[in-house]
Amino acid sequence: MKIMKIHFLGAARVVTGSNILLETENKKILLDCGMFQGSRQLNRLNYQPFRFNPEEIDLLILSHAHIDHSGRIPSLIKSGFKGKIYCTKATYDLCSIMLPDSGYVQETENEWENRKRKRAGKPLREPLYTADEATDSLKAFLPVLYNQRITIDDKLTVRFQDAGHILGSAIVELWIKESGYTVKLVFSGDLGRKNKPIIRDPAIIEEADYLIIESTYGNRLHPSLDNEAAKLIPIMIEAQKRGGNVVIPSFAVQRAQDIIYELNQYYDQIISVKDRSYLDIPVYVDSPLTISATEIFRRNPDCFDADTLSLIKQGYHPLDFKNLHFTRTAKESKRLNTIPESKVIISASGMCTAGRIKHHLKHNLWRKESSIVFVGYQAEGTLGRRIKDGAKKVKIFGEEIKINAQIHVLEGFSGHADQDELIQWIKNFKKKPQKVFLVHGEDEALDTLYDLIQNDLGLKAIIPQLGEKFVIKGTGEAVPAEVVREKSIKQLQSFEEETMQLKELMDSILEKLDQKSKEELSDEDLVQLRNKIIALRKEGVELSLLMTDKNRSE
Repeated sequence: MKIMKIHFLGAARVVTGSNILLETENKKILLDCGMFQGSRQLNRLNYQPFRFNPEEIDLLILSHAHIDHSGRIPSLIKSGFKGKIYCTKATYDLCSIMLPDSGYVQETENEWENRKRKRAGKPLREPLYTADEATDSLKAFLPVLYNQRITIDDKLTVRFQDAGHILGSAIVELWIKESGYTVKLVFSGDLGRKNKPIIRDPAIIEEADYLIIESTYGNRLHPSLDNEAAKLIPIMIEAQKRGGNVVIPSFAVQRAQDIIYELNQYYDQIISVKDRSYLDIPVYVDSPLTISATEIFRRNPDCFDADTLSLIKQGYHPLDFKNLHFTRTAKESKRLNTIPESKVIISASGMCTAGRIKHHLKHNLWRKESSIVFVGYQAEGTLGRRIKDGAKKVKIFGEEIKINAQIHVLEGFSGHADQDELIQWIKNFKKKPQKVFLVHGEDEALDTLYDLIQNDLGLKAIIPQLGEKFVIKGTGEAVPAEVVREKSIKQLQSFEEETMQLKELMDSILEKLDQKSKEELSDEDLVQLRNKIIALRKEGVELSLLMTDKNRSE
């Protein structure tokens, strides 16, 4: 007996675009509605129509505010969604600044794209959504508190538990009653690390029938956060001695605040080192979004951990220190690249895909005196990933920049659980999940974590493909639905060429069948066979057109 269907529409075999559709007997529920980020091909997926009818979606459950989890919400509402969006209060507060900021980015990038299209004689394109449309989308949000059991109706109950990833991030527990069964599904969202500053550790979940878990660092271990924070001070001192700057691409939410918190320990001398020359180095937070997010952190102390609350009670301000400066205006931002003194610049975006960070990289990458410090995940296809992987030159705003700066990677600041932390978190389940679906990871991370879950934990793991649907049966068995399995993002890179070859092959087969069919096949057999081949060819062509978005991009 069927209980529900799980349709993986994003963050499947990739790290971005989190989007999962649950179909029950009486409801259609979305888990996250995130934006694809990274390569041009991934970004094009944001312009595709949703793979469901937004008007039929009853509610959306949002794990946290990061744009790869929330960024398509305004598009969803533009397309007809009229339900409520459930999330924590802090997530709502962050979305209230992050979604309008994303809308502004969409407008700005679309204006730039349309100038190119106009010169090339191509049709103009509408932005995904505007800042005003993003602001309007906030009306659909229904903020709730951690640990509350929210009864949606007599067949659906939801609870948000602390995920320890960013302020307001949640592990989602769902109890779904259907056909005489109650199934508990747990969605990890993005799972954080233990002992991170400011926010609490991820909550322990003890029961699940099915688990959907992120896998970003499923193949890697993080250094200690304490060690990474200690490494940042020498990097600053050495850059100052060389007469250069330290540029830190940082996510506006949580990562930037973590860095401020750690630097506070040194600048306010809660932690002291022998060489105190760093005290003279100014630290600039050059991101209006980061500044606004930091203010939201200050308004949500109920999300803080015990250590942070203790510092506040002692009179320390953990998100501020003497030599910290905030720059809001574009004029102030530009001035940073004319000031001769050494400085630390913390700026968004964290993967260097947009925003002021690209200007600071343009002015510092070519300087051997400067240092670039990566403190977060860099997705495939992003500018940050190319620099981190050792590119000798990169293009920024159409200009080729030689990379002479020193490149540092401090992964201890990561907001994602590493391999050990993911495995340990799963081990806490007393009622073990019957199936574990692995999402939000690249191939190597997914495959490595899959093997550990299967072999070391003895649990059944599944890595869904993008677009793949599963049926949960009353016996507790998860089986693939009778749908076409879409190819993974990596396979889609060559899918258009494969489709054209398929079309040529099908045309050849049809031609031969027309010549020989009367001798070898009955008329009825021939008709059925021809119809199947035509349908297959049509499906291949349509999938290719869908994924390459030719109608929109050319």
